[in-house]
Amino acid sequence: MILAVVGPSGAGKDTLIAGALRARPDLRLVRRVITRPAEAGGEDFDGVTEAEFAARVARGDFALHWRAHGLAYGIPRDQVAGPGDVLFNGSRAALPEARRVFPGLRVIVVTAPDAVLAERLAARGRESAAEIGRRLARAAFVLPPGIEATTVVNDGTPEAGVAALLAAIQPMRA
Repeated sequence: MILAVVGPSGAGKDTLIAGALRARPDLRLVRRVITRPAEAGGEDFDGVTEAEFAARVARGDFALHWRAHGLAYGIPRDQVAGPGDVLFNGSRAALPEARRVFPGLRVIVVTAPDAVLAERLAARGRESAAEIGRRLARAAFVLPPGIEATTVVNDGTPEAGVAALLAAIQPMRA
């Protein structure tokens, strides 16, 4: 099973994914390739230049790639191959293509109230107040037509959020 975890910036996707991986060692996380310097912080990712990303696209290294927030993101083909359940931090804009590439794709939307999102975005210190405002304006999460998802509201403790994510994953296995 391949799971795409999507949601607005600050919803806590990376925190919940990390907790789910600790609780379920059978889950495999895709390490995304992003055109952002590795020292920018946040999730564990491979930071590459635009030129290197383009070269990897040309070689067919990615099962899925997209652009969002001025950056390029890629899901390495070799990381989704093989047995077991795989999850990746995705983008709602990339979901139609992801569904085409991964026909059995399951989608989980992680979200939180705007006040919680704003607080989390400010705490990570990567964006200015204006950038945070723009992210909040995009936070109303509308999925592309034809995409169904399970929603996890992450507005409490990390432990409660992880439990909610794990509960959302379980029925998908049935």
